Amino acid sequence: MTETWEVPCPAPWRRALWLSAGLGTAVTGLEAARAIHLGTPPNPWAGIGLLVALISCALLHAVSHRVTADADGVHLRSLLRRRHIPWSDISDLRIRRMHTDNWRVPETHRIMVVLRGRRKRLLPLPMCRSAAELPDFEAKLAALRALHRRHAPASAPRTDRVPVISARTAGRTWAGSLALCVLLLAGAGTALAFVPAAETEKSAWEAAVPCTAATPAAERTECLTTLRAEIERTDANQPKQRSWLYFTEGRPLERLGVSREAALDFEADDRVELTVWRRQVREVSGAGHIWREHFPGAGDVLMVAAGCVLAAGLPGARILMRLRGRRLPEDEVIPSALPFAGALAGTAGWLLPLCYLHPLDFLASPAVTAWTAGGSAASAGLFAWAWYASRIRRPDAATGAGTGTGTESGTAAAPAETSPPRESAARGDVFLSARFLEHTDYNPTGFGTHVVLGDGPPAVAPHGGPGRFAVKPLPVERLTVRNVRRPRGGDGEAVPRKWHIAEIDDAGTPVRLAAAPADLARIVAELRRHAGAPADSGV
Repeated sequence: MTETWEVPCPAPWRRALWLSAGLGTAVTGLEAARAIHLGTPPNPWAGIGLLVALISCALLHAVSHRVTADADGVHLRSLLRRRHIPWSDISDLRIRRMHTDNWRVPETHRIMVVLRGRRKRLLPLPMCRSAAELPDFEAKLAALRALHRRHAPASAPRTDRVPVISARTAGRTWAGSLALCVLLLAGAGTALAFVPAAETEKSAWEAAVPCTAATPAAERTECLTTLRAEIERTDANQPKQRSWLYFTEGRPLERLGVSREAALDFEADDRVELTVWRRQVREVSGAGHIWREHFPGAGDVLMVAAGCVLAAGLPGARILMRLRGRRLPEDEVIPSALPFAGALAGTAGWLLPLCYLHPLDFLASPAVTAWTAGGSAASAGLFAWAWYASRIRRPDAATGAGTGTGTESGTAAAPAETSPPRESAARGDVFLSARFLEHTDYNPTGFGTHVVLGDGPPAVAPHGGPGRFAVKPLPVERLTVRNVRRPRGGDGEAVPRKWHIAEIDDAGTPVRLAAAPADLARIVAELRRHAGAPADSGV
């Protein structure tokens, strides 16, 4: 085995980038020198050259990465920076699986080094973007792990397998969720600060009366002034854009922003009356049509604040799930936060209307008090259900799967969730939703979606029954269940978070079977029964 491991970044157009960067810099320099010498402002070519140079330098930095490893450690080099990480600082290696928005490259794989103090750093190379690149990526990872085993201190913790960290695993950072949660809560606090001002302005508008001749000049902004005008033309834009009313000869103003409906109601040459309050036109009336400016009151603003708080609950739930799974291995999948999203949606169903209709007093009347109390009790029940539904279920040691306990001490065993089995009345077969994760002779190209148990031998079926057509029997005589565990990042995104995975030895070939906990326990017991082993033996 070689003592040097190197991964350069292939870029056949690197020379073109260097050429464009040089040309852009030269054009910018020449134009700047000409402008200084002649005392004239530079022409647009200087800006274009500078932009080309900056973009070329940024691309050159991206394609100049080079990662090497030798007996001293890992070396990272780029156009602007070099860094050395000794083996004594690297405790282990991970695979980081990241999803992208590009449908052509749905996910990428990169190598992550775990440093002392549990800090992590992603290596810029190698990078795997497709299934065709995966064998080469795994070969490079194996070579780097071999160097790490040889040169890292013997006291450094290591794992026999390579953990895969993804968006669903316990090792994923929650800094993004925390930042989003804080941002939404800050928005809610800002909206709350405007509640008194919004209610005061709306009340003042509703209480305003027309100005009279006796109204002092200093107070005329607080009363209503009426002006006459004639519409020259209207401009009705799309619903999300502002529409306009244009006035003849630009009097008393050139144009006024209104809603699309108002721009469609009024026509050219219509004579209208404009109501002015606090030096702005607040109402346009004429020809049977009226437009009034909408004043957001305390209910509108408080509803926005409550919506921001509820929206912050979803990233907060993600953080909570990370904290509940803090004792799990980094590559183990944690439950989804979607139950909390359902609880937040149920809370929004009663809280937002309450904030809009009764923003200043949630106990204004017996009916409002009952609304508040009933909604609070319902939300408490929803969040309790979400906490229970998102608990972490561990495979039971006695049966290998099935019921599990929560992560907190003292939590009682809870009944495991299972998919409803579909039984065939003709044969007594039961179709359980399950899938093998490897391609085998009884699961070619991953066609199986169910495992059928019943009168006949266990089999893999591409359907949920009834009937055993197109099924492939399981070779139970050569299958041995070695372990049952929770899903990990390396098992793929197709495995639901609540399922468990049985690690099975297929005549020396490891295969994985994923199913709901109770279904998996039933399948494992059936495999052991057909294999002649006790159904309740430990794993």
